[in-house]
Amino acid sequence: MKAAVLRELNAPLEIEEIQIDKPCGNEVLTRTVASGICHSDLSVIEGKIPMGTPCVLGHEPAGIVEAVGPDVTEVAVGDHVIGCLNAWCGTCEYCLTGRPHLCLPTIIGRVGDGPPRLSKGGEPLIQFALSSFAEYMLTHERALVKIRDDMPLDRAALIGCGVTTGIGAALKTARVEPGSTTAVIGCGGVGLSALQGCRIAGAGRVIAVDNQSWKLELARNLGATDVVDANDGDPVAQVKELTGGAGVDYAFECIGLKPTIQQAVGMAKKGGAAVLVGVMPVFETVELPAADITLSEKRVLGSFMGSNAFRRDMPHYVDYYLDGRLRLDEMISQRIPLDEINPAFDAMRKGEVARSVIVFDG
Repeated sequence: MKAAVLRELNAPLEIEEIQIDKPCGNEVLTRTVASGICHSDLSVIEGKIPMGTPCVLGHEPAGIVEAVGPDVTEVAVGDHVIGCLNAWCGTCEYCLTGRPHLCLPTIIGRVGDGPPRLSKGGEPLIQFALSSFAEYMLTHERALVKIRDDMPLDRAALIGCGVTTGIGAALKTARVEPGSTTAVIGCGGVGLSALQGCRIAGAGRVIAVDNQSWKLELARNLGATDVVDANDGDPVAQVKELTGGAGVDYAFECIGLKPTIQQAVGMAKKGGAAVLVGVMPVFETVELPAADITLSEKRVLGSFMGSNAFRRDMPHYVDYYLDGRLRLDEMISQRIPLDEINPAFDAMRKGEVARSVIVFDG
């Protein structure tokens, strides 16, 4: 099958013909129909998320089940599925207390002396979560969720990571209340999803913050009540001016940068919360004003993958799209073949796209 392979850091992905094994045990072979290109994949390419090479990236897919191992009980051939990197074990503390997104199961990869799932000419290839930058995926069944057949799979793919991360940050991590004031810093795929989560929750004010006018226009189209152009001065001051000097109940940081994390804390009102959604490079730290956090009773909330229980939540998000509450079409900037993946990453680096989606033939 054709796949995009990361051979070395900070280099273009190589489009290669590789081999994929047959499913065994609880494994499922899925034909990849579409895969979103997520910023986390770029972070791996740039060495900000540690990962060995050679590796097949991609973790925001949707597809159709082609074959199943003998122990699979949760999906069947022909099922339409979304893949999620939050596979879970079902027995750890986090799974048993309703937080399966925090589970780090050993079932993600193969164990023992069996053949690798992915290889080329006998050389094993590392699987990054789902490895959806390929025509087929071989995963544990608990990395998949069955969805309705009437959901377009190129839009369903976005739910596999970016949409779930953003909308879940609002609905599940922060639990935004009706009438709340909110700000979303960064209007890429995750930020636009967080913004929509705030709208769906009934927030009275949804302020979008970015430094690109086209993203702010898109944010307004998707439900922002106000927009703040970071090029026009201090975003914190602008947000406070819009809220009568108070700040917001919830400020969502959806980029993963030191300055914007600090801005999110600054935008939060007394008793409010800064919700950290964007992922910084793993070895970096950020300084925060401890006295302001303490004396103003501000909260700093981490949100990983939208605090999802994905087998339950992703079908709900599909329903939200199909009944019109969640808008995904506008978030897709371009649909591309796998061969155009490197220019798509260049467009991401330049901030020219909200989301690029790879669409596979067949």
